[in-house]
Amino acid sequence: MKKFILVYNPVSGDAFFRYRLDEIIEKFLSRNCIIIPYRTTKDNLGGLSVLVQTLNLDGVVISGGDGTVNEVINVLLSVNANLPVGIIPSGTSNDFASHVGLGTDLDSYIDTIASGSVIPIDVGKINDKYFLNVASAGLLTSVAHTVDAALKNTLGKIAYYLKGLNELPNFKTLNMTIWADGRVIQEEVYLFLILNSGTVGSISNLIPAKINDGKLDLLIFKQCSIPELMSLFVGLFTSKNPTQHRSVIYLQAENIHIQCTEEIESDVDGERGPKLPLEISAIPGRIKLFCDKLYK
Repeated sequence: MKKFILVYNPVSGDAFFRYRLDEIIEKFLSRNCIIIPYRTTKDNLGGLSVLVQTLNLDGVVISGGDGTVNEVINVLLSVNANLPVGIIPSGTSNDFASHVGLGTDLDSYIDTIASGSVIPIDVGKINDKYFLNVASAGLLTSVAHTVDAALKNTLGKIAYYLKGLNELPNFKTLNMTIWADGRVIQEEVYLFLILNSGTVGSISNLIPAKINDGKLDLLIFKQCSIPELMSLFVGLFTSKNPTQHRSVIYLQAENIHIQCTEEIESDVDGERGPKLPLEISAIPGRIKLFCDKLYK
């Protein structure tokens, strides 16, 4: 029998996944697979690193949002575990899983995991940590950290947008210098996004990014008038590609360095990240993802 650890966040999204555990275990058992549930808490992921090194596993399955996936990926890479990863999305925000197309058919996806079908995908490294979907800083990046958990569970993604509206009076630019594969950019910046996938903030297909091209996609939102900025963001929420907008710089790079004249905090996969300056790089094919094929 194949053996997997199922790492799940009991409070992700609507906090309902924990009530599906028996169903999930039964689905895996019917495919001759053993599931070992691992319930995450704030401080217990160190125990997971011990398990992945001592148990003879066939993979790790993660159920939660982007933040939970980020935490588990960092545990695996910190001990150099070369285990395939599956993602069963159950968080408020599941941008990476949505981009790849995971979670639309649970039974079919469990078949994929049980069969061992994997595809190598890129990972981003930010200073001494890793990210799977996005690293960012600037305007609105604190929203995910300040939305009340109860509000998130009740309103879901709408809670982020409501909180974002409250931030409008605080809009200001930041003086940044960005080096990207030899190109130097000095600008007054509202926000930058460094993407591995093309989905961020629950906005699908924001850009045509690929998770297996060995590069990261950089979007820089430059200083402009508030009406122009609002028009740009409205376009984002209606899935309008921003790369041709005159206030946006778009490029791809393998290595990116970012400095800011102010002390600001980054956001990494929806969670608090390191303060600037940042050293960011793409690591091609570092993770094996349980997946039949990439649609993006």
